[in-house]
Amino acid sequence: MSTAGMGEVVKSVREVQRALSIGELSTRGLIEQCLAAIRNKDGEGPRTFLKVHEIDALKLADETDTRRRMGAALPTFGGIPISVKDLFDVRGDVTTAGSLVLTDEAPAPADATAIGRLRGMGFISIGRTNMSEFAYSGLGLNPHYGTPQNPYEREVGRIPGGSTSGGAVSITDGMAIAAIGSDTGGSCRIPAAFTGITGWKPTSARISRQGMLPLSTTLDSVGCMGPSVHCCAALDAVMSGSEALPEFPTVDLKSLRFGILQNVVFDNIEIQVAKTFEQGISGIND
Repeated sequence: MSTAGMGEVVKSVREVQRALSIGELSTRGLIEQCLAAIRNKDGEGPRTFLKVHEIDALKLADETDTRRRMGAALPTFGGIPISVKDLFDVRGDVTTAGSLVLTDEAPAPADATAIGRLRGMGFISIGRTNMSEFAYSGLGLNPHYGTPQNPYEREVGRIPGGSTSGGAVSITDGMAIAAIGSDTGGSCRIPAAFTGITGWKPTSARISRQGMLPLSTTLDSVGCMGPSVHCCAALDAVMSGSEALPEFPTVDLKSLRFGILQNVVFDNIEIQVAKTFEQGISGIND
């Protein structure tokens, strides 16, 4: 499990998958929890989501619960809610990339390849998330729709990182279990690092970018975020069309070599960040 910046425990894909399978949690209940977090008047929902798929998500939740009660076969991740960055085509939605320029474009006739594969494995889209306009910033700011606030010291109003800003906050605030984003120069990894979750960028060719609005045709990748490495690995496997989900062998960190930068990246670093970094390095050496 991952601890969000507000002190709440965020359940991983694997934990939610197990809870659903044993009847500890219903898909309807899970979706309603996410929707309640999005609607929370004191929360970040309005700045995190540009569109909420409430009707479709609840319909799919009820269908999933019915099939599970009947003992029917379900996809591996049947009933797990995810958020989708507003850079991907979702059937029936207009893909605006966090901008006002594209709001009058026609709705997408079909899902992006990655989103279609996720649906096929049972994931449910809870909605489209806010982002830096056209993915052109690592800060996560959006002057048109507002900027989701980082869960860490929220009263201060710290930035969430970008460009997949809404995706990160959707996870930390319990609005989704995991998030789909794009990563060109850090657009999943930066907000993940800023908010205390896990972000992943695969190679550009690993996952089809069909149906994803490009920033750089040579550097873009379809990425993801989640509470854990396993969450990202599972999402990546599904989106890439892998036949088998990843296994995680135990690795002795002492057998690995790590390159640690010691130059410009540490200029003007905050004391708390420096301390946390040193603790991580000490954990590798221990």
